[in-house]
Amino acid sequence: MKVIVCGAGQVGGGIARRLAAEGNDVTVIDVAADLVRHLSETADVRGVVGHGSHPDVLEKGGAANADLLIAVTHADEVNMIACEVSRALFNVPLRIARVRAQSYLNPAWQDLFSGKNLPIDVIISPEIEVGRSIMRRLDVPAAFDVLSFADGKVRVVGVRIDETCPVINTPLRQLTELFPDLSTVVSGISRGDRTFVPKGSDQLLPGDDIYFVCDARHVERTLDIFGMQAHGARRVIIVGGGNIGLYLAQEMEARNAALKVKLIEHNKARAEKVADFLNRTVVLHGDGLDEDLLREANVAEAETVVAVTNDDEVNILASVIAKKAGARRTLALINNPTYAPLVRSLGVDAFIDPRAATVSTILQHVRRGRIRRLYSVFDGKAEVIEAEALETSPLIEKPLREARIPGGIVIAAIIRGDKVHKPHGGFVMEEGDRVVLFASANMVRKVEQMFRVSLEYF
Repeated sequence: MKVIVCGAGQVGGGIARRLAAEGNDVTVIDVAADLVRHLSETADVRGVVGHGSHPDVLEKGGAANADLLIAVTHADEVNMIACEVSRALFNVPLRIARVRAQSYLNPAWQDLFSGKNLPIDVIISPEIEVGRSIMRRLDVPAAFDVLSFADGKVRVVGVRIDETCPVINTPLRQLTELFPDLSTVVSGISRGDRTFVPKGSDQLLPGDDIYFVCDARHVERTLDIFGMQAHGARRVIIVGGGNIGLYLAQEMEARNAALKVKLIEHNKARAEKVADFLNRTVVLHGDGLDEDLLREANVAEAETVVAVTNDDEVNILASVIAKKAGARRTLALINNPTYAPLVRSLGVDAFIDPRAATVSTILQHVRRGRIRRLYSVFDGKAEVIEAEALETSPLIEKPLREARIPGGIVIAAIIRGDKVHKPHGGFVMEEGDRVVLFASANMVRKVEQMFRVSLEYF
């Protein structure tokens, strides 16, 4: 696949490296010559210096033969125009743009990005994706990550195993024997520098970061088996009243009248504006690093403190101070990936990486085969994928034990109609089944082949 990526920042550079590593023909366009040069020297990508929305630059980048354009510069308008120009002049088949300004995304203007206006196939809003991710995590406080698949029927939950877990040092196959009616599969483990798809003989050890895939109705019971808190947060403090903070407060008000939410915003004018949009949320003007203000917000009683300012350092420090003051759990928005390894050592329970949501959304539209949804996990070392089995799939009409599923791939849930099935060796998949699976990054191509659409299908 020939791909043009407009924007060589953290997101653009990350997706360019990922696609190039998978054998795609990638060209990166950016006005920053140093970023383009660095990418060209460290990854198998071609670099072009210039504005991604300019026709001559797009032509130089090979737009005439491109299959996909991904516009993720820092400017929404550049991203939108790049998609429009690539469609009008070069007929690029698929166009993806990152759009941050919420005004563009107002449902009142939903026709803006239609084919007759701005021809953009996929709009990515990092703020909304981050907000949704945080809301899922608030439902499952013990998790460092919570993903939703199959229209909410399947949850993928990431948790850290510690010494208090009742099932450490227990072979995973024994868990199936102990809880035969539990529709849960431990699908991925990160242990030190190693990330792998476990076998039935593998055990959970203290310090493991794991992902389990389960029927959404079994999340609470699974966490209980792991010795973890299952009920959602009831008292939340949000530090930062930007787009993400406001979105979170509005969603909390809309979803749960019992939630008690307080929001701290440093800028007085912004605090007043945010307060106008909210009904039950208590908006406090002040510094999220001020211990007196945190005490005024009753931080010692807060189940979760979410720090989502536009400053990574403030988010980390606010989380550390809140935890020290008695908050049970803290979440910090972290844009700079170099901070990620430090977060847990400072006592922050979990962090949110906006790049992960953006990259995952893009990969979902790049993957071949009937891939309905995916999410990149463990810093790109693995993917959770939802796919649809067509009649051309080599998986259907035979017991799974005969399907020769390669190592590094585990089928964790099968959805048929409204029912979620836990796979076993004798299960026979049918055309139309949806599958949620976990795959190591080097096995993703195998997954695409398993759910490929052959020409004969048409």
